[in-house]
Parts: sequence; C-alpha cells; structure tokens
Amino acid sequence: MRRRLTVTLPEDVCRALHAQAGRGNISRFVEELVRAHLVFDEDLEAAYREMAADAAREREALEWSAGTLDGVADTGMECG
Repeated sequence: MRRRLTVTLPEDVCRALHAQAGRGNISRFVEELVRAHLVFDEDLEAAYREMAADAAREREALEWSAGTLDGVADTGMECG
C-alpha cells in the first residue's frame, strides 16, 4: 500500500532533488534514500540472529563487557 506524505524542504534541497531525481522520479528516489536508514522489525531480528551466530563477535563482546566491569570494580564504584 502506498501513502501520500507532505514533506517541507528548503528551496535549495528541492532544486537539487529535482535536478538529480528528475520530475516523476522523486518519490522513488526519496524512498530508496530513506529506506536505507530505517530499521524494520524483521530486519532487526535477522540482524540480531546474525550477530549472535558470529562466535568471534560474541567472544569480543564478552571480553569487552568483562573489561568494563573490571574497570568499574577497580574504581571502587558499585554496580546496581
């Protein structure tokens, strides 16, 4: 389903948008740019699964978090 959305942009941005995307192609151009910066629930879930399956990344994350907690313990600060 497609929805109409009103967006207000500075004049120089509008001119550049028309010049780069061309009239009639602006919606698609903006959609591609915006979609690249959005996180959809299904994408986020897949990304978490992929990160959890990466053993080296998980090991590094555990080492980092252990080092962070050790650093707090060394300062005499209490956690929690």
